[in-house]
Amino acid sequence: MSAAADYEMGVDPERALKYAVQHMRGGDRVEIIEGAIEPVSPTWDHEAAAEAIRDQIKPRVRELDCVTGSGNLDLPGSANWYVPDIAVVPLDIAKGGGSLLPDQTLLVVEVTSESNADTDRVVKRRRYAEYGAPLYLLVDRMERSVTLFSDPGRLGYTKADGPHPFGTRLHLPAPFGIDLDTSSL
Repeated sequence: MSAAADYEMGVDPERALKYAVQHMRGGDRVEIIEGAIEPVSPTWDHEAAAEAIRDQIKPRVRELDCVTGSGNLDLPGSANWYVPDIAVVPLDIAKGGGSLLPDQTLLVVEVTSESNADTDRVVKRRRYAEYGAPLYLLVDRMERSVTLFSDPGRLGYTKADGPHPFGTRLHLPAPFGIDLDTSSL
């Protein structure tokens, strides 16, 4: 049966695909990147970089009554379902369960790996902006740099602070109002 026939019968292909990745057996976590199912399997050095960011923002996140995590972000109307390395979300929204939308976050952080660097640099940056994530922090381990993107719009982020080499102090604007030490990334 064709995708058009499925749609005519009331089967929404986007919804079916997103349902399937949420109910995979074995606990494997996956993302959907522009319609392609991609496994989420970060290495320990990748996790160490994310943890260095998480540790620094955690006190401010608590003050803001938020949580950090790597829960699912849905991008409705597209074949995208992301699992960011870190998302900062208001606690009351996080307690609602299920996936969230990028515009419900305060900050999204992606840490590049060799297998996904271009996806994080280009595709996710564009999509997070399109779906209203207010701040997108790209920790580019291949380029050894950090860039903070802000002021999202349909065509992308209109402001970029960086790229800055690892070791630079990077200011996270309101509501955070803190500086990140990037020397340990």
